[in-house]
Amino acid sequence: MSRIGKKPVVIPNGVEVKLEGNTVTVKGPKGTLTRNFHSDIAIKVEDNQVIVERPSDHRTHRALHGTTRSVIANMVEGVTNGFSKTLELVGVGYRASKKGNNVVLNVGYSHPIDVTPIDGIELDVPSQTQIVVKGIDKEKVGEMAAKIRSYREPEPYKGKGIKYSDEVIRRKEGKTGK
Repeated sequence: MSRIGKKPVVIPNGVEVKLEGNTVTVKGPKGTLTRNFHSDIAIKVEDNQVIVERPSDHRTHRALHGTTRSVIANMVEGVTNGFSKTLELVGVGYRASKKGNNVVLNVGYSHPIDVTPIDGIELDVPSQTQIVVKGIDKEKVGEMAAKIRSYREPEPYKGKGIKYSDEVIRRKEGKTGK
């Protein structure tokens, strides 16, 4: 049995979970998230908990069991606290600035890059070398952060580029270092 799938998702105060078939709607203080799940997985709401069950030990059902429970837990977490990822710009002259809802990146190209956030995502620039991606949907926050990072991925020699704040860049020696 899946250890993660067996664990019930506790619904905190102020959060409302509705089930319509296999569509789960989670409403909380930060917003509302809706998602459709596979029809084979049984989802129940009992005693301020969401319980996810699978019909058999078939490989597909085992795979869906833990995933479904994790996604529902992330939905509940998102509408209560929200998610955020911090990106850092490393390099001489690399900087970010906020322009309305958009963020303008100067990362060594001949032109600035204008980044428009996805729906439900907020971009914040606390300093010229930091970007904070915030939202209630964990998947969208990660997607937006990965998109911003892809404009100039960190390189292994000097470490220049856009990196996650908790990312460790494996450094390489140059051709002269022996």
